[in-house]
Amino acid sequence: MNYFSSNFKLGILGGGQLGKMLLAETRKFDIQTYFLDPSKDAPCQFGATHFIIGDLMDYDTVYQFGKKVDVLTIEIENVNLDALDTLEAEGLKVYPSPKTLRLIQNKGVQKDFYIENQIPTAAFKRFNNINKLRTEIENKLIEMPFVWKCAQFGYDGNGVKIVRTITDIENLPNVECIAEQMVPFKNELAVIVARSASGEVKTYPVVEMEFHPEANQVEYVICPARIDFNIAKKANKIALHVSQAYNHVGLLAVEMFQTHDEEILVNEVAPRPHNSGHYSIEASFTSQFENHLRAILDLPLGNTASKVAGIMVNLVGAEGFSGSVVYENIGKIMAIDGVTPHIYGKKETRPFRKMGHVTIVNEDMNEARKIAEEVKNTIRVISGQ
Repeated sequence: MNYFSSNFKLGILGGGQLGKMLLAETRKFDIQTYFLDPSKDAPCQFGATHFIIGDLMDYDTVYQFGKKVDVLTIEIENVNLDALDTLEAEGLKVYPSPKTLRLIQNKGVQKDFYIENQIPTAAFKRFNNINKLRTEIENKLIEMPFVWKCAQFGYDGNGVKIVRTITDIENLPNVECIAEQMVPFKNELAVIVARSASGEVKTYPVVEMEFHPEANQVEYVICPARIDFNIAKKANKIALHVSQAYNHVGLLAVEMFQTHDEEILVNEVAPRPHNSGHYSIEASFTSQFENHLRAILDLPLGNTASKVAGIMVNLVGAEGFSGSVVYENIGKIMAIDGVTPHIYGKKETRPFRKMGHVTIVNEDMNEARKIAEEVKNTIRVISGQ
């Protein structure tokens, strides 16, 4: 099939920042793009060939959207899978497949999948609602502290809470959830695996993630991870095992814990471009977004190696500010060599909302980390007066 400067139409469910960065690659190759998103203010409203407003969880909306395109992919997991089943049965290429998404969309199902496929992960229990969890806590059947996660619709630290006492669950939503054993880890790592429709597989280098302690969001992504070679090799091997088990097409980001005993435990996965791979736009020979496109169109995968050390700094809304966004001191960071800001196009900021990221590239990892700290302390995402 001719994808380039042709009548071929690529459909993307979700029009957020991941879609916007994917658009940079589709426009580079002159590929038509159709986006579906519930918000008229979604970042992908600009740049897409066609931007359609609609509910991603509504069967008819997703089905009718799928009938307009030749290949369908996602930039968010929370989409109507029944519609994707029907479209796939009617011959549409859907990547990742609804079968894969069903194993990932629900965190309880995702954790069960790890156990069934001998994938190392933290111990956990599943609960239909918060009341059943409360009963187990009262009967001392769960050891505290533990990590509470809602089974569906969590994102960017939302839907995750550390429970240290029974009072910590009082304001949690009464939804299906899991209680996960706290893992004493020394590093949070991630590996992105690219898998094409014909089965070609490549991995990006292991990255190290530093999290904000309050918001439970990634503050820094560091590539390559500052870990022993053998640990990196083990993490890469486990990521490939996870990828093979899911048999996905496209990207799969595998988030992992490195314990103090040098075990690697899988935390969770995302079947799409991922925050842990944003550094690749500047630092890699082929960005994660280009390789996602190559994978779902069954084109040869690009080189996933890094050209230079890369660190990503997340730009999130500063505490105490809500309203029309202002990027304070952005000019100052742009004056630093190797610093590239990416602004996602969200007009309204609020505390901890992801508004953009900054990539720092440098031949010296220590210098890159030093500059990343300077960037973090200089730029602020606030609201105008």
